[in-house]
Amino acid sequence: MKRLSLLIILLLILGSSACGKAAPTPKPEAVTAPTLKGKSVLMIIASRDFRDEEYQKTRQFLEARGAAIAVASSSLDVAKGMLGAQVKPDLLLKDVAVGDYNAIVFIGGMGAQEYLNNPTAHALARQAVEKGKILAAICLAPATLARAGVLAGKRATAFPSVAQELKAGGATYTGATVERDGLIITAKGPEASEAFAQEIARALEER
Repeated sequence: MKRLSLLIILLLILGSSACGKAAPTPKPEAVTAPTLKGKSVLMIIASRDFRDEEYQKTRQFLEARGAAIAVASSSLDVAKGMLGAQVKPDLLLKDVAVGDYNAIVFIGGMGAQEYLNNPTAHALARQAVEKGKILAAICLAPATLARAGVLAGKRATAFPSVAQELKAGGATYTGATVERDGLIITAKGPEASEAFAQEIARALEER
């Protein structure tokens, strides 16, 4: 009986120890450091049929790190994405002062073809290079940079359907997900949106 009592007490002690064990303290959610505070980025989108993810993911990533974002387009009407996103541009393409921004980013999508032969878009791309700004484009948009003449002698990538445009513009088309050559950053398509944003952020942090 005495032995049974001791066994019961021992079991109670062990049980108490197990139940009373403190639960591990949950790790606090990582807070994104504002490493881009003071940096200003201009995103250029088509007035219709820009690619939603390329705009949204790039913007969210850069804003989360403190960058100020402005949006330019060929119209101040609400721009509509291929998947339904709606964005109200802040200014017209013709009113952009490249010197006000640290980076100029051309977003792709089927609608990006409206800038393929657009003299204003070409001038902005050339000014970005001349002023030592970061110049980035994704999906079909690198073709606009090629037409502007700023990819000559550069490694670049884009959606495969415009690979020939890049080559015709003197670029070395790599087909990589993201390509950076100096201050020019290009990316392949929607699936590259986050990697594209990360490369832009790295370039901004270096300056």
